Amino acid sequence: MANLRDIRRRIKSVKNTSQITKAMQLVAAAKMKKAQDQAIAGRDYADRLNQVLVNLKDNISEDDHKLLQTPKGKKELMLVISTDKGLCGGLNTNLLKKVRVEMAEDSDVVTVGRKLRQSLAKTGSKIVSDWKVGDPTQFSEAKSIGAYLTEQFLSGEYSAVKVAFTNFETTLTQTPWVSQLLPVEASTLAEKRAYEGIGKDGEVAEITKDESMLRDYIFEPSPDGVLEALLPLYLNYQVYQMLLEARASEHSARMVAMKSATDNAENMIKDLTLEYNKVRQAAITSELLEITTAMKAME
Repeated sequence: MANLRDIRRRIKSVKNTSQITKAMQLVAAAKMKKAQDQAIAGRDYADRLNQVLVNLKDNISEDDHKLLQTPKGKKELMLVISTDKGLCGGLNTNLLKKVRVEMAEDSDVVTVGRKLRQSLAKTGSKIVSDWKVGDPTQFSEAKSIGAYLTEQFLSGEYSAVKVAFTNFETTLTQTPWVSQLLPVEASTLAEKRAYEGIGKDGEVAEITKDESMLRDYIFEPSPDGVLEALLPLYLNYQVYQMLLEARASEHSARMVAMKSATDNAENMIKDLTLEYNKVRQAAITSELLEITTAMKAME
């Protein structure tokens, strides 16, 4: 049985760990709230953008823009959005499993986040570019990434561009998801991208055409001209929203992981305290027995 000094040391060590994990939990909770607010704030804009695309869809065909056409390239390019730091449970591990299932053997990879960049490099994946984004993420950062992906797609080397990220659903649920970014499929151009539904059962909810969406639009200078200006914005915003979802997922997963660690530490402290009291009581009882025995011997 451990002595009292060893148990006291363990209790002190676990208490120190508990204080650290509790502080990390509070920091992650604050960052998660900001990330959620940032993601939600852009969803109305995404809905309005999709409404224009719904009406534009009836005036275009897949031959109207290069971003709607499938090039002759054979390889795929995948953007993988992970975290720079750990201590967020199985978030990156689950995303890596999803990437390995969805990614072809000869696919090239563009990474955001240090964790999966290291994992993919170890498995031999060809990483053609690596990007860093701030926290909170700015649209200008997503725009640069979107422009790079578009440029690579238009070069004709790749047949498709996909994005792997973790979709935020609830504080306790984050789902790894792979979405095709390019070529933009005309059949899915009008799908709702509110993101709270992406990754759930592999489905994306479609927009319901209310009266405001059934109005007749006059496109100036022409549908092709509007499409030329709108598609790059649409693509950049998709990348931006995926970055926001991944960031909200990261902070949420880290908060849950740190809360679990704090709760486990508190339970361990209770168990160690109980053990300490038992050992202390046994020591006192042993001393009393020795004193009683000595007194009996002196009689």
